[in-house]
Amino acid sequence: VRLRGSGGGLVQAGGSLRLSCAADESPDSIHVMGWYRQAAGSQRELVARIDSLGSTDYADSVKGRFTISGDTAAKWVWLEMNSLKPEDTAVYYCHANSTNEYGMGYANWGPGTQVTVSS
Repeated sequence: VRLRGSGGGLVQAGGSLRLSCAADESPDSIHVMGWYRQAAGSQRELVARIDSLGSTDYADSVKGRFTISGDTAAKWVWLEMNSLKPEDTAVYYCHANSTNEYGMGYANWGPGTQVTVSS
């Protein structure tokens, strides 16, 4: 599954950004879509995800500020980021767990988009 992301950029602390991600046409099924981020010198971490039932999961650090929405069947996901803080600065990666027609599972990653929050 090929993921195409958009959004990101430079914003002042307290501002907002939206990230979007969609998967190219594929016969594979997607079960979970979401966003991870990786700050300089840090490991990649989960930001938020949504599953095929619409259940969501957020990192504690973004709860109440970020909102994920999407449709795994339609293969798209948005991440609305509000009240951004300098510590949210990172490269954000779209992610999707998929299964092909043979039942094999894959973890798919988008190319990453930079989010920079200035103080």
